[in-house]
Amino acid sequence: MTRRQPATVSRRLNLVLSIVVAVLAGAAVAPQLGGWIPDATAATADASPVPRPSSSASTQPTSDPAPRVAFPGASTPTATDVGVVETVDLRQEPEPAEEEAPISSGWETPGVLTFRGSATRSYHGTGPIPDQASLAWSYPDRAMCGPSTVGEETTTWCGTGWTGQPAVFEREGRTWVVFGAYDHHVHFVDAATGLDLLPPFPTGDIIKGSVTVDPDGFPIVYTGSRDGRYRAIAIDGAEAEELWSLTAADATGPTRWNDDWDGSGLVIDDRLIIGGENSRVFVVQLNRDWDADGRPTLDPEVLWDAAGWDTELDEVLGDGNVSIENSVTVVDQTVYFSNSGGLVQGWDLGPLDEGQAPVQTLRWWMGDDTDASIVADEEGMLYVAAEYERFNDRSAEVGQVVKLDPSRPDDPLVWSFHDPAAGAGQVAGSWATPALYGDVLIANTTAGVSYGLDRTTGAVRWELSFPGPFWSSPVVVDDVLIQGDCAGDLHAFDLDPAVVAAAPVHRWTVSLGGCVESTPAVWEGHIYVGTRSGQVHAVSGVDGVVTAG
Repeated sequence: MTRRQPATVSRRLNLVLSIVVAVLAGAAVAPQLGGWIPDATAATADASPVPRPSSSASTQPTSDPAPRVAFPGASTPTATDVGVVETVDLRQEPEPAEEEAPISSGWETPGVLTFRGSATRSYHGTGPIPDQASLAWSYPDRAMCGPSTVGEETTTWCGTGWTGQPAVFEREGRTWVVFGAYDHHVHFVDAATGLDLLPPFPTGDIIKGSVTVDPDGFPIVYTGSRDGRYRAIAIDGAEAEELWSLTAADATGPTRWNDDWDGSGLVIDDRLIIGGENSRVFVVQLNRDWDADGRPTLDPEVLWDAAGWDTELDEVLGDGNVSIENSVTVVDQTVYFSNSGGLVQGWDLGPLDEGQAPVQTLRWWMGDDTDASIVADEEGMLYVAAEYERFNDRSAEVGQVVKLDPSRPDDPLVWSFHDPAAGAGQVAGSWATPALYGDVLIANTTAGVSYGLDRTTGAVRWELSFPGPFWSSPVVVDDVLIQGDCAGDLHAFDLDPAVVAAAPVHRWTVSLGGCVESTPAVWEGHIYVGTRSGQVHAVSGVDGVVTAG
């Protein structure tokens, strides 16, 4: 159902007043990203990627031996980690410390609104991170499990997985935690209590990816599912309501692989940008508005979509596995993404403003499955992490983590890092999305090693060891690294912003009881993360445990 009617003056006035009140109360309202895509309604024809020569240059950095910290993870929390109380109000504790304003997400709505928080996939949330941590609540009081069928095989999945980062945001005086789970539902949870704010919203299959919250104040959540639909869901009523969904049938050209949606879309200037496992990337004009009752409406139009593969990629791969599972990244007016064939692409969306097709600005072959999202830094440099599964010459040549300069499209490779585990002839590389921290790029490998790489040279500055498989993406807030592992533990490590080679120092560990594939979300010092054991947990500096129903 798509609702679309004229807006009422009273609704818009209420929105303006709410923003004014928030500002007067001291809320930090970040500037809107860009203004780089004005409203446009002209649909364009399909524009598939044009084959371009791939760079073969590779730079393998050398470095002094890096400090290595073996940290297998605690099996249970310490006596000071967990206690028992009747209730925990996470909106009141801990008291925020006076500090400089954090890096902005770029959105008007406060919170962690999409996977990795921003269009560049580089915003991690707000602190302060507690000196000691404990489990505040676990949701729900049973495991969230559901069946899923691939081919002839049906298996049961539990909890949340890769990437599975909750969205955390403020709405009408409450902090919301919203996530999709393997029980086929989207859940809407009160961050203060761990209780449902709305009944869970059902989809037709498991949800693997991270939801996106509308950044412009519309009460809309965007999410994919393995049922073949990428949905826009209104959350302003007593129950969540589907407004619209995008499917592979909306593509203007051929699709491949399957119809899952694992990526976390971006909404920028009324346009949804999303890639699918159908192997295409889409730009949809949402035409958001309000109806006469003050409820959100959509009148969507697919402006452009393009194949994530080309003939040249087909020739070197030979297997047709070119699905887009990572979350798109946007820098200025250019969208970047990669696919299971390892083809890194950049498309300038500016021509859409004139009713023309976007122009490809970058084509570079990573060599292997690239499910991790591309991260962009303040200079527009791109950091790409890939898996090592095909064991081909290209993967051996360029490595598993690279820095690319898109301003040099014919030879973008700045440096590359080779996962040592790849040399053993086993599945290696990265499923986790790297994290930027000062002069360091933090990159996790499935073998269980977190590498601190020098952003300038790619040299290894430090290492941390964890139990594998190691798919949870690193998160850094207030010079503290938050990291989950597959032993079921959540860790905090202190980082030294002044010494790039300094190894992280362990601060605390909380046991969550199940493999952490999902990426943690951090908001006002509270940490929200799910596990494969079936629940989503809140970790904070409050000494107490509450199990929510």
